Amino acid sequence: MKTYKKQFEIRWSDVDANGHLANSAYTNFMSHARMSFFSDQGFSMPEIMKHNVGPVVFYEHMYYFKESFLGTPITVTIEVSGLSEDGMLFMFEHNFYNHKGENLAYCEMQGGWIDLKARKLTGLPKPLLDLAHTFPKSDSFKVLTKEDTRKHGVRPKPMAL
Repeated sequence: MKTYKKQFEIRWSDVDANGHLANSAYTNFMSHARMSFFSDQGFSMPEIMKHNVGPVVFYEHMYYFKESFLGTPITVTIEVSGLSEDGMLFMFEHNFYNHKGENLAYCEMQGGWIDLKARKLTGLPKPLLDLAHTFPKSDSFKVLTKEDTRKHGVRPKPMAL
């Protein structure tokens, strides 16, 4: 299995003032799909909490192609396109499809794992790392390094006071 799929129905709370799927709903559907994926891979919330780690998102780059509306089913797919050797960093590709199989949107997201006490990025503990190395991988899969987290060149800037 290279592609993980999760189906949703667009609810009233998922649409915006234009009557189509709101960009915030895309983010929520992706997050839900990722947590379902992690759980299905042995990374359930109770399991990761035992190891005192949690996932964080670094960025999500969305590309919208076609509208989707209230009451229609959509399918969100996940392909793992990157993982660092220590498991600290991961990258997913998401696609959104309507019931006709038309591609509604695409998103590349990158994230990592933090130690929930130290509040710092951390590699995965061995039991989780062993599971992560069994993730189904996309055709574009690459081993991630810290440099990949800065590939867009965006840096924090303090506010001028």
